[in-house]
Formats: sequence, C-alpha cells, structure tokens
Amino acid sequence: MSTRPGQESGLGGPTGLQESDVRRRGPVGRALAARPWASDVLWSVVVLLVGGLGTLAMRSTVRGSTALGLFDPSSSPLHTMTVAWLAGSVVTSSLLLVRRSRPLLVAGALTMAGVVSLGFAGVLGVVGLGLACALYSVASQRTSRTAWAAAVASFLVLGAACWWWERIGVAEMLLWMEPATAEEDYVPAAFLAAPPFSGGRRSVSLLVLLVLLGLGMATGSVARARRLHAAGLLERYRAVVRERDSSAALARAAERARIAREMHDVVAHSLSVMVALSDGAGAAMDRAPDRSREALRELSATGRSALLGMQDVLQALDPRGGEAAAAGRLADPVDADLRVVLDRFRAVGMSVAESGVELVAALETATGLAVVRIVTEALTNVLRHAPGAVAVDVIIRQLDDALEVEVRDDGGRLPSLGGGTGRGLIGMRERADLIGGSLTAGPRPEGGWYVRLLLPVSRDGSGIDT
Repeated sequence: MSTRPGQESGLGGPTGLQESDVRRRGPVGRALAARPWASDVLWSVVVLLVGGLGTLAMRSTVRGSTALGLFDPSSSPLHTMTVAWLAGSVVTSSLLLVRRSRPLLVAGALTMAGVVSLGFAGVLGVVGLGLACALYSVASQRTSRTAWAAAVASFLVLGAACWWWERIGVAEMLLWMEPATAEEDYVPAAFLAAPPFSGGRRSVSLLVLLVLLGLGMATGSVARARRLHAAGLLERYRAVVRERDSSAALARAAERARIAREMHDVVAHSLSVMVALSDGAGAAMDRAPDRSREALRELSATGRSALLGMQDVLQALDPRGGEAAAAGRLADPVDADLRVVLDRFRAVGMSVAESGVELVAALETATGLAVVRIVTEALTNVLRHAPGAVAVDVIIRQLDDALEVEVRDDGGRLPSLGGGTGRGLIGMRERADLIGGSLTAGPRPEGGWYVRLLLPVSRDGSGIDT
C-alpha cells in the first residue's frame, strides 16, 4: 500500500488516503469543502437573487390582481407585500450564513419568520427555500430522528399559516399575473371582492412547500450517509495501515533479533575462542612450541571463520539486495557440525565429554543447526565465565517424546574473563522457541552451571506438535 509524496502512514501522522479521495469530489467540491464558509455565502447570494426576481413576479401578480378588482387599491397591497417579500429575502439570506454552525436555530428562526410574513402581508416569499437549505444542514449534521422532528414541526407550523393567511402564492402568481396588455394606470370600474377561499390554491402552496422541505431533507440525509460511509472507509483504511505498520515493526524487530543472534554468535563465540587460543599459545611458546604453533593455526582459522561470518551479517544488512545471498550462508555456517565445534573447544584446552552427538545429525537441517548454535553458545559461556572447568559434559539423549540436550560444567577454577550481558542466554531461548523447544538454565546444586534444551522429537525422528 503506497502513500503519496509528502505524506506518511502510521499511528502518529496523516495517512495517504484522505476524505477527499474517498468521496471523489470534483475541483469545485474540493474547493467548497476546504472553505465551508464559501458554500454558506453562495447559498445566501442565491436566495437573495431568487428573492429579488420573485419580487418582480409578485409585484406583477399584485398589479394584475388589483386590475382585476381582486384587491382594494386603497389598502396599498403592492407596497405591503413588496416590503414583506424583500424583508423576508434579506432575513433568510442573513440567517443562512450561520446555518452550518446553528442549523436547528436557523430552521426555527426561518419558520417563525415565515409565520410573521404570512400574518403581516399574506406572502411567504423565499423563506420556504431558505428553510429547505436549513433543513439540509440539520439532516446532514444531526441524527435522523432530530432532522425529521424539525422538518415535521416546520411543515406543520408553516403549512397552517399558509392555509389561513396566504394571499399570494404559487397558484395566485400563475392565475392572477398582470396581462401583458394591462395599463399601468388601469383602474377597474368597481372593486370586486377577492375570490373566496380556495382549498385547491392552498393545496398547491402546501405541495410546493412539502417538495422544497422534502428535497432539503433528502439531500441532507444523502450527504450525511456519504460522509459516514467515507468516515467508515477511512477508519478501516487507517486500521489496515496500523496493522501493516505494526506487522512491519514486528518484522523489523524479529530481523534485528536474528541479526543480533548472528552477531553474538560470531563475536562472542569466535572472539572468546581466539582469546583462549592466544593465551594458550603465549603460555606454551617456550616450553611447547609445537603446541603453540598449533594453537596459532587454530587461532587463524577461527579468525577467518569469524571474518566470513561477519561479512555475511553485514551483507545481510546491505539494502542493495545482498540479504538474499547472505541468508543462505548465515543458515549454513562453517561450524554446522557439532563434532567440529566440540573439537574447536577442545583445542583451547577445554575438557569436553560428549554423549549422543550423533543424534543431532538425524535432525532436520534448521533444527540441527539451532541445536549446534545453542550448544556452541553454552560452551562459549563456560569458556568465558568458568575458565579452567575440569569437567564439561555435552549429553544428548532421546526421551520418549523429546530430545534432551544438556551442557553442564563443574564450575571454573580461574577468574572469569568478564561479566556477561545476558544476550547469550536470551539468544538461546529465542532459538529454542523458533524450533518449538524449551530451554532452561541455572546453577547446579553440586556447583557449576547447566543449560538444558528439550526438543519435541519422537524416537523415529519426526517432530511432535506442541
């Protein structure tokens, strides 16, 4: 899973996937999403323009109605309705500027503004359109129950006001608009009473109001559903990223532990043997030169082996592709034969007794190698921490359901070569866990130290599920 340039993925920083990527907005949508106030201003301007154009249609309707004798010219209906219409447009446009932060408050205020306009002049104007915008914000930001409660309450209140007080609505604008041939100064011969209350005309207004509020609710609900869906996708994506990063961190930790084990094997074992060989060669230089030369040859061989092992470890760390080539050599070191390992320790003067070493050769390659490494580390610890030990035993025996490998000593007779860090014991336990075994270590009651590995292997050499 890749991230875009300049972006990070992880627990502490932003992920490569953003909400705009999930919702797939166009350039205009992304610009409005980045500047929410621009959308509020845009809708306010639209409502103001619609209100201005509606004022012209309303004035034409009032003049036509007056010319038909439906309104009494002496009551100045044109002036009253024009003022109410324009005032409603300004109030609606102003309230829409804060609809995003206070959607319920704006919806309630617009409902009351519509009631006042209908009661004062008998016109609703663009208040219904503004209320639809406010309900869009309510539906997109609040729960469905809250949004539907606000929508039903607004429709009932405004619907009742329209039913009783509306004088100029959609039906009136369509039926009573001023004819194109009407004269501006035309006055009917006598004032005709306004047509009686018509349920049909009022139903048209209520239907238009219902459609407006329904559109606001529907679009707001869709916007909320899309936002929640995008949030769910983002959360799932971030969970995947966190899991990936966690897996990568665990893999890096495991790789560091593996490299640490390899480094410890190379450095601790080889250098400990080299120190012991050099000390022995120096001590025997005068009284046993042949033995000293043999120790120096063994010292050189051990150094070359250590150098090869270190090169393999460093090549495994090379990011240019050396890991695969080095991994094979790390898995198959020079000292893969347990007898060779034991002979090397004997060469530095350690008295090592062996029993059942041939059982290791029957194990699978990876398992046998791990056993050899564990025995090597145990003997290295004897060399470092119990120098001069008289008896060192490597005992390998087959039990009913496990292979037991034990390395024990009787304690050193000389000062220790230095304190340990515990890395070797940790590495042995890690190797035992990797091959499904268990490792214990500690002091012996009679003196000295022991390391015991139990490996679930049956007598026929097959592994046992643990």
